[in-house]
Amino acid sequence: MSSIIKVEKLSKQYRIGARQTSYGTLRDKISGVARAPLAALRGRKHADTTIWALKDVSFEIKTGEVVGIIGGNGAGKSTLLKVLSRITEPTTGRIELYGRVASLLEVGTGFHPELTGRENIYLNGAILGMKRTEIERKFDEIIAFAELDEFLDTPVKHYSSGMYMRLAFAVAAHLEPEILVIDEVLAVGDLAFQNKCLGKMGEVAKHGRTVVFVSHQMGAIAQLCNKALLLNQGAIVKEGDTQRVIDYYMNEVSSGTSAGFTAGSQPGKEIFITSAQALDSEGNKKSYFSHKEPIVIAISCKINRWLPTSLMGFFVRDSRGRKVFTTNNPDWCKLGQNNKEVRITATIPLAFLVPGKYVFTFAVTVPNVGVVDLVEDVLPITIIDAGSVFSAYDGGDYGCVFANCDWKS
Repeated sequence: MSSIIKVEKLSKQYRIGARQTSYGTLRDKISGVARAPLAALRGRKHADTTIWALKDVSFEIKTGEVVGIIGGNGAGKSTLLKVLSRITEPTTGRIELYGRVASLLEVGTGFHPELTGRENIYLNGAILGMKRTEIERKFDEIIAFAELDEFLDTPVKHYSSGMYMRLAFAVAAHLEPEILVIDEVLAVGDLAFQNKCLGKMGEVAKHGRTVVFVSHQMGAIAQLCNKALLLNQGAIVKEGDTQRVIDYYMNEVSSGTSAGFTAGSQPGKEIFITSAQALDSEGNKKSYFSHKEPIVIAISCKINRWLPTSLMGFFVRDSRGRKVFTTNNPDWCKLGQNNKEVRITATIPLAFLVPGKYVFTFAVTVPNVGVVDLVEDVLPITIIDAGSVFSAYDGGDYGCVFANCDWKS
């Protein structure tokens, strides 16, 4: 299979503090001349700083591949797409594109605000080098997909961001470019339209066209992409099989934000919780987990005076503040009789918590008497969809938990 995109030692430098070139009025020019001496004096104290948004990036994408680009904020993902879309010129390096490119980047890019939706469809088709007959052949499909029939002859400057994105995606996906480049702008639309867009991207790929997709939705990346690139500080740090790249990224994110808390001595309490941590199956502290992996909660307690009827447990709340589940240790009553310290673990099974953010609260209680020790909202974790059958609904409402029911026929 031949390569449709070749990138060699691509770098992009920006100058922080530099004024962008623009076309101003005569008044602007005159005021600029008046400010020049003061600007020169300030410039001696505050020199412009340069940063490399991309640095020596090299990769190839073959015809028909669907490639996901992932990484944290400021990693260089959007800059890379702008360079691939020929919106931004690289500082150094070389790009070879063997096909027409349609891109969907920031909302507002590519359409003329004074023109109507209908006129912008023809304008975009012409920019892609399509004949009017080709555009007309796809016109009805575009309008049906965007669901904007009644606003077709309205200037797009009056569109909401969601309407704008609907039309922009419909145009980009239906005018048959060989390369479709899409940034995170799908987040602008409602959930139903996001799912519709993801389905269309999969359909485009099945027809042998190439898709380059940037997203923070790991579920969508895992479902759609057969290859992934991980960017960090403008450089590629991992590429290849999508799930392996996602797993590497999640482990790297977690290593910098290990979940856990530690408490000092509390001599006034009979039993108190000294620490709690979230661990993976190999005992590494983490705060980000794939929905496919088990989560081990390790809890340590100090015992000043044993209370034989006490219980140790915890509950979990989701990002909406809902209590998702509560659990306690049925063997706790046997653990502290002859010990001054106790360490226990509870394993949350894989594919139980749905993607989202959670926080844990721990407690030692004596049933029907009261609370011995309570540590609230101290252990935050995040669950990422690593390619479940529900990944198209990433960002929506999965419910509270995945239920592995016993199905029979």
